[in-house]
Amino acid sequence: MTDGPVVVLVGPMGAGKSTVAALLAERLGVRARDTDADVEAAEQRTISDIFVDSGEAHFRALERAAVAEALAGHDGVLSLGGGAVLDESTQALLAGHRVVFLRVGLAEAVKRVGLGAGRPLLFGNVRAQIKTTLETRAPIYESVATLVIDTDETSPDEVATRILEAL
Repeated sequence: MTDGPVVVLVGPMGAGKSTVAALLAERLGVRARDTDADVEAAEQRTISDIFVDSGEAHFRALERAAVAEALAGHDGVLSLGGGAVLDESTQALLAGHRVVFLRVGLAEAVKRVGLGAGRPLLFGNVRAQIKTTLETRAPIYESVATLVIDTDETSPDEVATRILEAL
């Protein structure tokens, strides 16, 4: 394993990445970091506003830079935005890191995400959008992951415990 985060969490919206990252960090005595929060802090605006005002391509460039910086400089638990793994350079940077894919099923993702408030990729039919996103991204999440944890019908605390046991 390379230097960098103790563990990197990837997965779609609704998988519980941010919640599980905070629990893991607390248990491990390290800091949690979320690249979506990094982008928002750097831009002084929400991801939704970045999408609307500057476009997805601009957001993805910001996200790519935030992920690269965090992978190089953060030694705690790192949570990536749901679409971060779509970038091939990000996929390459993840090689050698402990990457956990938090897998979530369609019904559970829809329940957790709700109507998609603040989720820029969920305009229109939320269920259909989530289904397409899950189907498209699952193979990518699996390809970068060193561990896959199913989160359906599992509390964030139980997910964190499973990850710790696997580490």
